[in-house]
Amino acid sequence: MIYLHDTTFVDWKSLRIRRGHLEVSEGRGGGIRFVSRLPRGARALDCEGRLVTKSFVIAHHHLYSALACGMPGPARRPNHFPDMLKLVWWKLDRALDKEMVRSCAQAGGIAAAKAGTTFIIDHHSSPNAVSGSLDIIASALDEIGLSHLLCVELSDRDGKAKREAGLTETDRYLRKRRGLVGLHASFTVGDELLERAVALASSRDTGIHIHAAEAVDDEEACVREHCARVIQRLARTGVLESPKTLLIHGLHLNAHERSLFRSSRAWLVQNEESNQNNAVGGFDPKGLGDRLLLGTDGMHGDMLASTRAAHLAAQARGGMTPLAAYRKLRRAHDYLSTNGFDGDGDNNLVVLDYAPATPVTERNLAGHFIYGMNSSHVRHVISNGKIIVKNRRMTLVDEDKILKEAVKQAERLWRRL
Repeated sequence: MIYLHDTTFVDWKSLRIRRGHLEVSEGRGGGIRFVSRLPRGARALDCEGRLVTKSFVIAHHHLYSALACGMPGPARRPNHFPDMLKLVWWKLDRALDKEMVRSCAQAGGIAAAKAGTTFIIDHHSSPNAVSGSLDIIASALDEIGLSHLLCVELSDRDGKAKREAGLTETDRYLRKRRGLVGLHASFTVGDELLERAVALASSRDTGIHIHAAEAVDDEEACVREHCARVIQRLARTGVLESPKTLLIHGLHLNAHERSLFRSSRAWLVQNEESNQNNAVGGFDPKGLGDRLLLGTDGMHGDMLASTRAAHLAAQARGGMTPLAAYRKLRRAHDYLSTNGFDGDGDNNLVVLDYAPATPVTERNLAGHFIYGMNSSHVRHVISNGKIIVKNRRMTLVDEDKILKEAVKQAERLWRRL
C-alpha cells in the first residue's frame, strides 16, 4: 500500500477536483480511496501542489522504432508512401535481431513511462527475428512495470516462410498471454493470410490490429486486387465483428466505408503526427462515431503530445474543442475495460508538477491538458499500485544501464542499414 499525501486529484471521467490524502492498493485488481489521515509509518509521496490523475494509454505504438531517431537516411528521397516503407521502415524492421528488439522495448517503454503512460498497445515487426519476439517485449515491459497488449505484424511482403513464422509466433504467444492478432495492411496481406488471421483471432477470443487506409495506395491496391475498398474487404472477412479489433489511421475512407465502420464493433486509432510525418493526409472523424482512440504510431511515447497534435490538426477541418480532444485521449480506457483487458485500473496514476500562471478549475482543466501540460510535468508514475517513476527516475529498472546498452544496439542497427 502506498499513500499520496495532500493530493489535488482530478477524476479522469468528470474532471472534478478533490483534495485530500489518497490510498493506493497494489495489483491488477487494486484501487484507490481517500482517507482522512495517513497511518503511522505509511509509505507516502508528498503531492502538495501537484495534480494527480489517471495515467495514459498508448492505443497504437511501434516500439521496434525506438532506435530510429538519428538513423541514417535512405539512399534516395522516397517518392510516395510505399516508397517510404520500402526504403526506411521495412529496411529497419528486417535488420532487427533479438538483442535490438529487447533494447527497443526497454528504451521505448522507459520513454513512455516517463511521459505518464502505464499501458502500451504495441504493433511489432521484426521478420528476421520473429520467433520469441513477443516474449522479449513482454518481459521488458513487465520489468519496467508497464501493462501491454502485443501483436506481431503479419504480412505476405517477406514471403511464405516469414508469414508462417509470424503466425506461429502469434499463436504461441496467445496460448499463454493476452494479445491481438496483428496485420500490416490490406495491400501486403493476401486472402489466405487474412482468413487465417481472422480464424486465429476468433479461436483465441481476441481481435485484429491492422493499419487501414493509411495512404491512398492501400485503397487503390485493394480495389485493384480485391474489387473492394479496404473497409469493405475487412467487413466481408469478419475483421470488424470483434469489439477488440483496432483499425489504425483510416484516413482515406469514403462515406460507405465510414458507415460500415460505424455500424461495426471495431475501434479506430488516430495518429496525427505520423500522418504529418509521412505526408499521407489528415484524419477526418466525420461519420465515424465515437469509437476513436489516439496513438503515437511509433513516433514517440508521449500521449499528451499526441493529443495536442490531434487537437491542432482538427482546427483546419472544422475544429475540435479541448474537451473533445481530452475525451478522445481517454477513450482508450473504455476500449480496455469494455473488452476485459486488465492492467488499467484506478490504481494507475500520474503525478504532475503543474503550476501554471492561470487558475486551474474543473471548467478549464481540458484546456490545461491541451495547451499547458506536457511530459516535462510528469513527476511520479504509479502502475497497478506500484511506483515505477519517482522524481522523474525509473524505480524498477536501471535506466542509465538500459539506455547505454540501447546506444550500442542502435549503432549496430545503423551499421546494418
